[in-house]
Amino acid sequence: MKRIISSVLVLGVCLTSLTVPLMVQPSWAQSQNSQVKELEQLIQQADEQEKQGQLLQAIETWQQILAIARQSKIRKLEAPILYNIGLVYNRIPQPQAALKYYNQALLIMRELGDRDKEAVTLSKIGLVYNSISQPQEALKYFNQALPISRAVGDRAGESVILNNIGLVYNSISQPQEALKYYNQALPISRAVSDHAGESATLNNIGVVYDNISQPQEALKYFNQALLISRAVGNRAGEATTLNNIGGVYGSISQPQEALKYLNQALLIRREVGDRAGEAGTLSNIGVVYISISQPQEALKYYNQALPILREVGDRDKEATTLNNIGGVYNEIFQPQEALKYYNQALPILREVGNRTVEATTLNNIGSVYLNTSQPQEALKYYNQALPIMREVGNRAGEAGTLNNIGTVYHKISQPQEVLKYLNQALPILRAVGNRAGESGTLHNIGAAYYSISQPEEALKYLNQALPIRQAVGDRAGVAATLSGIALVYRDTKQPTQAIDNLQQSLQITLEMRSGLQRENRQKFLEGQRGSAVVLVDILIDENQADRAFQWVNIATTADLADYTRLINAKVANPQAQKAIDEWNQKNQQLQSLRRQLEDKFSENLSRQMRELDTEVNRKAEEISRQFPEVAELFETTPKDIAQLKASIALDTVVIQPVLLTNVKNVPNTIAIFVLTKDSLSVKKIAIDPKQFDNLLTQYRKEVQDIGETNFTVTGSKLYEMLIRPVEDQIKATSAKQLSIIATGKLRYIPFETLYDAKINEFLIQKYPVNYLTRISTRSIPNSTLKGGVLALGNPVPRPPQNLPGSEIEVRNIAQLLSGSSAYIGNDATLDRFKTQAPRFPFLHLATHGCFQPGGCKSLGMEENTLLFADSQFNIRDAALLGLQNTRLITLSACETAIQANSNGEEISGMAYIFERAGAQAVMASLWSVDDAATKDLMVQFYQNINQGMSKNEALRQAKLSQIGRHPFYWSPFILIGDGR
Repeated sequence: MKRIISSVLVLGVCLTSLTVPLMVQPSWAQSQNSQVKELEQLIQQADEQEKQGQLLQAIETWQQILAIARQSKIRKLEAPILYNIGLVYNRIPQPQAALKYYNQALLIMRELGDRDKEAVTLSKIGLVYNSISQPQEALKYFNQALPISRAVGDRAGESVILNNIGLVYNSISQPQEALKYYNQALPISRAVSDHAGESATLNNIGVVYDNISQPQEALKYFNQALLISRAVGNRAGEATTLNNIGGVYGSISQPQEALKYLNQALLIRREVGDRAGEAGTLSNIGVVYISISQPQEALKYYNQALPILREVGDRDKEATTLNNIGGVYNEIFQPQEALKYYNQALPILREVGNRTVEATTLNNIGSVYLNTSQPQEALKYYNQALPIMREVGNRAGEAGTLNNIGTVYHKISQPQEVLKYLNQALPILRAVGNRAGESGTLHNIGAAYYSISQPEEALKYLNQALPIRQAVGDRAGVAATLSGIALVYRDTKQPTQAIDNLQQSLQITLEMRSGLQRENRQKFLEGQRGSAVVLVDILIDENQADRAFQWVNIATTADLADYTRLINAKVANPQAQKAIDEWNQKNQQLQSLRRQLEDKFSENLSRQMRELDTEVNRKAEEISRQFPEVAELFETTPKDIAQLKASIALDTVVIQPVLLTNVKNVPNTIAIFVLTKDSLSVKKIAIDPKQFDNLLTQYRKEVQDIGETNFTVTGSKLYEMLIRPVEDQIKATSAKQLSIIATGKLRYIPFETLYDAKINEFLIQKYPVNYLTRISTRSIPNSTLKGGVLALGNPVPRPPQNLPGSEIEVRNIAQLLSGSSAYIGNDATLDRFKTQAPRFPFLHLATHGCFQPGGCKSLGMEENTLLFADSQFNIRDAALLGLQNTRLITLSACETAIQANSNGEEISGMAYIFERAGAQAVMASLWSVDDAATKDLMVQFYQNINQGMSKNEALRQAKLSQIGRHPFYWSPFILIGDGR
């Protein structure tokens, strides 16, 4: 369930009354010259302290002034001092202290009949109540002030109060009432030539239109305000308006425009010394970077804003910024850091009385605990948030909290409690017009009924949710609801309907994931994997193995396409690259709109998102048609099975084990697909997922540790699970080549080492074994080049990157094939490789390569790079190397998968990128092997190539020559791609 509570800094401007000036009475001044001089100095000192943001010191100074005024017993002098003290307390903010002094001033003003200042003070009291989330109290004081301003003919003051009333109505989600008051204020400001007031009112109107998702209207008013501010030289007002314009562009997913205006605002705010405004703009820049999935950039700006807010004593916005920082850490999966910042924000919000954001923070803390599997802690915070949301009248927040509580009860399997809270949320969401929230709640009610085996009720609510989610453009929600409907059909023995809904769901999922950043994609897929498992499981049970494999293959391809997006891999065709870059920019805007729509639904925003979604999908289809070499990046529909089988080489059998595990109500199995050019079959083998995962981890450790001797025992267990069940099918094909498509942690296992204990042979002793990244219908042209090897070795012959054995390896290899060239040490440069590579069918890099997430610190290398004498080459640019004639690129000293703690994407993704760059095959190692062992294996391999063997057979024979040794020495090198 989507958490709908969020917190960001407000972009709007609030028009408030000016500080009441302190006027010293001349008659008193003449008789008390020394005290007058002291007062003048103290007033000047207080003013200067306020300008410098030294608010606590300013209060002390004003207290001294107050003592002098009281000693003089001149009430007219005392009132504005009390007022000014209240004003400073409000800036800290300490609202209760501010109210105390304002109310003292108010009594004196009424006693003296000072009606104009009474109206100003009433207005200030109203603003304090609004700031502490008591809108009705705020309206009470504003409505007392308004007739007084009208009675005394203070037109400027009247405009200010009308603006403040509009501000309250805007804060309690009554935008039309807000506009009514702003539109009364605007002609008054114009009539009295109050240009600053006119600009501020135009800004406030723009903020309302921005809030109700009418960005073009908002821009119209902001641009009017901007012209006025510039015309009268109001630099502070200009900065505020630029800030607001930036906010609009951020809301309509034009981040570059947003940053342009926000950065202009930032410069002006720094120029005029508006420290509080500077902090606000820094935070807003952070919001934009969050919207384009650059959390580290966002943190940079939030962390600049935070000390400024502390410096100027703006406790309220300090707490909001702490909340924003916490939100970033929550998004990048650092829950303890998130809690640290949320827990700093919470006491500040309680101190300043900001009940609304306090409730938001409690919700945020609850969500962290929910995401870290601490449901009871989550409930504790949600249940603190709920009464506050009700107290401040935040109906949308109340519904969100009720939904969050329902989510907790869903996690701890208490469906009746889930229904209780969701059924409270549903009418609220309908009342406030939150269609996205309504559809999510309907879905969750359906899920609750499904969990208590009431399929008809479940379908009733899911079928209500589906058209709403489609109407509001909630693609992820549509996919989830389709999956939920499918599960009901599956359990009520209606497999055809279940398959149809699951296929629709997965197609949407594939379309969506194509544009997500890595951190968002990982979170997204956690909730979507189950649908794919259920679909494949049903199709196999319905004897539709062909269709099952089609979905398996497209999911495998999508994983690889995701990897290329992750590292921003380039393509060789510059026109194709330009088209992809443009598509990425549009797609990034689309994801930003989706996030905004999830946080706050509006028909206008929904329409924008649907239009952009159509444009993005159309552009993807155009790119796929125009540039077939990059079509896999955009494919969302499974390829025809006949096409897939046709792409399999003769005498080759392809095996793909697929884990169908850890999905509720699906038996834990491995589905082992066996394909040839003419056939396809599948077998499901029951497993215990945890035991199987432990077995993989254990075996990985045993084959790469020469001290381990149980590798044949563990290897035989894996053989019985992964090979034996389909051994008859393999034999029936008379296969001369075994090609493995491994996914997940299976990518870290050298299948050739699996041990047949019945005949005491490794798998490689039966068949040549190579690996495929996926089955692709995209043809890779055979190299027509004749010739030898371009070999580079030991490019940095110094610790920690020294590889002395690789020099002998490179020299020996270059001597085996005629026409070869070898470059060692300082001669092994990237420039030489780029220049020479297109001339050779075989490329051999005896150098370090780092493909671990986070880089290889021990080598001083960044992730996804190859080491050359003059630089580190990032493989994202592999397409620019000219590999179209490359039969094989060998990375003989690379740590492609030294840490087997992910899904193996670093080795398969690397191979996929080189394939797309033109190479027929890649040879790489699963772990680091000593120089001598590598040299012997590689020399033997190229000797076999020189004798006319295929790449597969050459590698097999090289490994068989060392079969008596521990697998550590001969098994890590695997051939990925075309082995012919």
